Amino acid sequence: MDQPHLIIDHVSMAFDTPKGSFQALDDVHLKINKGEFVSLIGHSGCGKSTVLNIVAGLLEASTGGVVLNGREVREPGPERAVVFQNHSLFPWLTTYQNVELGVKQVFRGRKSRAEMREWIEHNLAMVHMEHALDKRPDEISGGMKQRVGIARALAMQPEVLLMDEPFGALDALTRAHLQDSLMEIHAQLNNTVIMITHDVDEAVLLSDRIVMMTNGPAATIGDVLHVDIERPRDRIALSDDPAYNGYRHDVLEFLYEKQRKVEDLGDRRRAPAASEPPPRVASAG
Repeated sequence: MDQPHLIIDHVSMAFDTPKGSFQALDDVHLKINKGEFVSLIGHSGCGKSTVLNIVAGLLEASTGGVVLNGREVREPGPERAVVFQNHSLFPWLTTYQNVELGVKQVFRGRKSRAEMREWIEHNLAMVHMEHALDKRPDEISGGMKQRVGIARALAMQPEVLLMDEPFGALDALTRAHLQDSLMEIHAQLNNTVIMITHDVDEAVLLSDRIVMMTNGPAATIGDVLHVDIERPRDRIALSDDPAYNGYRHDVLEFLYEKQRKVEDLGDRRRAPAASEPPPRVASAG
């Protein structure tokens, strides 16, 4: 059997705080194949972003680690690009220049100036932003800024695309358009994607597997749902699809019922704080 593309290998994470050690993650173990689209879902504070940051090399696990293509991840690298909820574009640079920064970092000495320009324009076209090469961030919408952020990540030609609630701050219609664009990009590039989301419908629509995490502290993987829906996927057709609605029900059931039983078994039960928003449930249409 082929070696998994990415292994999150029995990762635990503790942070030092003024009140002592805080155990954020406990024995998170997951194997991901090349080209898989995996979503992490769970209540706020369950350690999803901590998992993503460890895979990105931005945090070092207390125990365990991450292995990509047989090599341990110890620091950030261009083979793992991150897209955050906040687009993080430089406001004084144009759309083209924001993408150019990453391209120069990765391809300097490997691509000519003309080749780099062609590559930048190609990636902006992939997210339908070729018309705004010379626009600055304050001249484009929030959805367009996020498209540029995705183009910047893709232009680094990463093996793994890490996305931390990339559409969470957008309105429903813009989010739907970007979800469709992401499905197109994933189908074209077949890159490995790990995405954090609070949106149950988004997780089912986009994912090959949904990793459902228990509440913290000492959060871990409570269950993994395989989404066996043929691609390409059409959100309108799926809204009435029994399989789609069955997966949706399974995720909701875990988030609101099963996770408590999982936590009981580990003697880690904690009721969600009142300030924590529940996972968002939106219409597939």
